[in-house]
Amino acid sequence: MKKISTTLVVLGIILFTNFLDAQSEIRTGENIAVTKTNSGKVRGYIEKGIYTYKGIPYAQAKRFEVAKEPESWEGVRSSTMYGPVAPLLISTTSVQDEAEFVFDHDWGYTNEDCLNLNVWTPSIDESEKRPVMFWIHGGGFTTGSSHELPSYDGANLSKKGDVVVVSINHRLNVLGFLDLSAYGKKYQHSPNNSILDMVMALKWVRDNISNFGGDPNNVTIFGQSGGGAKVTTLMAMPKAKDLFHKAINQSGSYRKAILEKEVTQKVAKETISILGLNATTIDSIQNIPFQTLADASGKALKIVEKKMKAEGKTIVGFGLNWGPSKDGVDLPFQINSSEALALSKDVPLLIGTAKNEFAPFANMRFVGASDETIMNHIKETYKEKADAYIKAVKKAYPEDTAAKDLLDVDTMFRPGAVAEANLKSSIKDGAPVFMYLFTWQSPVFDGKYKALHCMELPFVFDNITLANHMTGGGKDAHALADKMSQAWINFAKTGNPNHTGLPEWPAYNSTNTTTMHFNTTSMVKPQLDKELFELVKE
Repeated sequence: MKKISTTLVVLGIILFTNFLDAQSEIRTGENIAVTKTNSGKVRGYIEKGIYTYKGIPYAQAKRFEVAKEPESWEGVRSSTMYGPVAPLLISTTSVQDEAEFVFDHDWGYTNEDCLNLNVWTPSIDESEKRPVMFWIHGGGFTTGSSHELPSYDGANLSKKGDVVVVSINHRLNVLGFLDLSAYGKKYQHSPNNSILDMVMALKWVRDNISNFGGDPNNVTIFGQSGGGAKVTTLMAMPKAKDLFHKAINQSGSYRKAILEKEVTQKVAKETISILGLNATTIDSIQNIPFQTLADASGKALKIVEKKMKAEGKTIVGFGLNWGPSKDGVDLPFQINSSEALALSKDVPLLIGTAKNEFAPFANMRFVGASDETIMNHIKETYKEKADAYIKAVKKAYPEDTAAKDLLDVDTMFRPGAVAEANLKSSIKDGAPVFMYLFTWQSPVFDGKYKALHCMELPFVFDNITLANHMTGGGKDAHALADKMSQAWINFAKTGNPNHTGLPEWPAYNSTNTTTMHFNTTSMVKPQLDKELFELVKE
């Protein structure tokens, strides 16, 4: 009897091992992971039970013209590698060694034909109706891609949450935003072509995602930094209404407004002048080499910005740069106007930032500096308000004890997130808002990068191991990722991020200011940095 029992145990171990091997292998082949789209069939691959598709065209576009449906294809399109990314303003020919280790970029290859997307799903059964999580990459409105960071890989999130993850590439910088609307009907959408590309991708999801086991009636758009700003822009866009049902803005509330048509048309006029074109030769701009176009439009931005400053006019964001604009056609409202807020009244919002964002980079010269040196710098910076600044930071983060911690608190991104949350939560009978603050401190390079801009991404996607250069890959990071990714998954499913692994997380409003602080031990706190924000904005 004992011998039989031992044999059964050994057999069980063998079978379980074979099962694990089957789950971990990559399955590829002519008839593996084949499904259909409106443009034709696609073939991906299966890894650890997740069906993966990369580089699927969702649209096509001529330069400066609005995107259209992609051309159909015969047979089955192989979709196992990432597609091209949007052309960038500056080619990457060198990197800063240590910082590049932390971010671990994959720059990809550029091509103006970059309107493609990626899908991760647990199955391609059309009868399944899984929530869809639609990821929009960061990089402002000028750079970035769907696979720039290892964090962006959607396989773990898809597997953990039984959700469909989609990520997209779209036009950027001058190609996505140069306002040629004054030069002919075919260019009338050019001021916001980049955002319209996202609308086309969302329409592709609406029309095709059921073939990937997804529910087109339960789509969450989420993005970080520039991607978060794109989320807010889509929430203010009539053409995007009803194409998504929930929204997540991570560190993307740094713009209080979008550009006005008066400004964007001036930039276009200067660009055309520098290129030696006019209204009768404008179509030649479609054939000018990208770098020539980028250089000319970059000069135009600086010229217009200089003139605006001389006239005492407000400049949106961190200086005049590419981005969406109130063009009166596709974006008829300012993003924080009552009209824009009404469009997304019924869309739940999850919003927040990282504790340190870019501050560790800005203060890198003070790494290893004495407390005296740091305190002197604070006094020189804030002068008679130095004591008030120190008091306000200590109130916001009473657990911080090191002098450099006083410097490394973000005051650039979080004020905008709070303002957006206050505005959104004030809508009568509107959908709920949930606020978070990511405070976990990375141990890499002796902890000097802290809760850096982008640091929450591996936790949201449950990609601690893939992004171990940024996270360190330790057990505390894995434990927090389990809780954060589950919160994002629950929000995508129901519009509420609460789950048993976290303290109760009430919806936010300007009175309770309830904010989930994500850390090794996560906890809900009211807003503690009001005095700090008031001080730094003066």
